[in-house]
Amino acid sequence: MKKLSLIDKGFLTSENRETPMHVASLGLYTLPDGADEQEFLHELAGNVRNAQAMLPPFGDRLRLGRLGLAGSAYWEPDAAMDMDYHVRHSALPKPGRYRELFNLTSRLHGTLLERTRPLWEMHVIEGLQNRQFAVYTKTHHAAVDGARSIHISRSMLSTDPNHVLEESPLSLQSWQRYKDAMRKGKQPPHSNEELRNVADVLKSTFDSSTNLVRALSAFSKTWAGRGGALSLPHQQVPISSLNHSIHGARRFVAQSWPFARIEAIGKAFGGTFNDAVLAICSGALRQYLKTHAELPEQPLKSMVPVSLRQEGDLESGNAVAAISANLATDVADPARRIQAIIASVRASKAFYAGMSPKEIELVSAVLQAPTLLLLPLGLMAKLPPYNVAISNVPGIRETMYWNGARMDGSYPLSIVTDGMAMNITLITYDQNVDFGIVACRKSVPQVQRFIDYMEEALVALEDAAGLRPPEKDKALTPRKPKAQRKTPLATTVAKPKAATKTKLKAPPKAISKAKAKPKAKPKPKAKAKAKPKNPQ
Repeated sequence: MKKLSLIDKGFLTSENRETPMHVASLGLYTLPDGADEQEFLHELAGNVRNAQAMLPPFGDRLRLGRLGLAGSAYWEPDAAMDMDYHVRHSALPKPGRYRELFNLTSRLHGTLLERTRPLWEMHVIEGLQNRQFAVYTKTHHAAVDGARSIHISRSMLSTDPNHVLEESPLSLQSWQRYKDAMRKGKQPPHSNEELRNVADVLKSTFDSSTNLVRALSAFSKTWAGRGGALSLPHQQVPISSLNHSIHGARRFVAQSWPFARIEAIGKAFGGTFNDAVLAICSGALRQYLKTHAELPEQPLKSMVPVSLRQEGDLESGNAVAAISANLATDVADPARRIQAIIASVRASKAFYAGMSPKEIELVSAVLQAPTLLLLPLGLMAKLPPYNVAISNVPGIRETMYWNGARMDGSYPLSIVTDGMAMNITLITYDQNVDFGIVACRKSVPQVQRFIDYMEEALVALEDAAGLRPPEKDKALTPRKPKAQRKTPLATTVAKPKAATKTKLKAPPKAISKAKAKPKAKPKPKAKAKAKPKNPQ
C-alpha cells in the first residue's frame, strides 16, 4: 500500500459535484491502412482490458481510516477490479465532426469518478470522419500529475508503426519494460529535464533556513507593494466572469499550432517558449473579455504549475508547485505586454531560485494556505488566488503509433474551480503544440471563440516581432496546416467561425425592419441600418 501525500489528499478534499478533480487527455488517431474500424477498435479495447497485474494507480482504490481524509489515506489493490467498467467503447452521432467529439468529451469530463473503484476511465470513441478515432482517458489528480501522465502515455506508444503490444499498456509488465529501457539509456524522445519544465532553474544550493527567510522577506515586500515584478496568489487579482462560482457542466475546445511558430516569438522578444504561450493566452483573454465588455483595469494573473519531479523519478503521483504570472492584459500593445510577462515570470523564478523541491513545496503550501481556507467557505469567487490556470506539459517530440494507429494529436483537459472557471493546458507533440481549453459552460459562454482569439493574438505578436512579411500572411494562419497531417484540429478554427457568422447574422432582423419601415425610399436607409453586421 502507498500512502497519499498532503497534495494528493488536497485534490480529494476539495472535490465536489461542481468541481471534479480529475485530469484527462483526448488522443486523436488515424486507423492503419486497410484496418476495419470496428474490428480494430474492438481489439484495441480488448488489449487494454487484458492485464493480469495493473500499473499503479490503475489497479488501486482508496483506503481511508476512521478519520477519513483527515487521517491517513492509502492506495490498495482493488480485489474486485472490473476492466469492462473502466474501458468503454463509444460511438459519435453522425456526421462525426470534431464538434460532436468535443460535445461528448465535455460531458465525460464533467462527471465524477466513482471513489469505490480505481479512479480512472478510458473511452475508445469511433465514428469520426477521415478514418480517425479518439481515446478519452481521465484519471484523478490525486493519482497522477502531468509529467507522470506523459511517461504513462509514452509507455503505450511506439515510433514503429508495425509494433503491436502483446500485453495491456496499463499492465505492470509494460510499465516495467518501459522503465528498464530508460535505465539502459533508451530514453524517450523527451528528456527528464524537459519534463521538469522550469524546475531546472530551481537548484538546491543554499541552506533551507536561508531560503525560507529570503522567501518570507520577498513575500512581505510584495504585499507591501515593493516586490517589483513579482506576483503572488490573491494579490491584486481582478474579478471577471472567469472568477465566478462554477457549475458542473463543462465546455471543451482544442487546437494545434506549430511549435516553431510559437518558439520564434519567444526568441524574438528575448524570452522562452513558455513566455510566448503566456503572451498568446493573454492576448486571447484580453480580446475575449473586451468582446463581453468585462476587461478589468488591473491585469489578469495566471497560475503556472511547475514540476518538481526529480530526474529519473517515474513513480511519484504529484510533484508540482505553482508560480503566479502577471498576464499584463491591461496593456494594449502586444510587444509591451509580452515584455511585462517575461519580467513577471523571471521574478517568480528568482523567488524560488536556490530552493530544493521540498523547500519549494513548503513555500507553495504557505502561499496556497488562504485558498484552502476560502474554498470550503465558498469565498473563492470573491477572493480568487488567480484568474486562470495556464499549464505547459512538455511531451513527445516524434510521430507515435499505438498498435499501428498513428497519433495525430494529444489534447489535455484539466481542472476548473470556483474563482478560476477556465483552464488552458498544452502539450508539445511532434512538431506541434496541442492546446486543450476547459471552461465552466455557464460562467464562460462562447468559449469556442477563444480559439480564434488565440490565433489573432499569435498573429499580432508575429507582426510586432517582424516575423510575418505581408506576402506570407495567409500561409501563416492555422487554416493552411489544415491539409497537413500534424495539425489535425486546424479544422476546429473554421467550425466556431462558421457558427459565429451565423450568429452574427442576427442582424437580418434589423435588415427586414429597415426594409419594412421606410416605404418611401427604402434602399439608402436599409443599407445604413443593415450595416451593423459586426455589432462588436
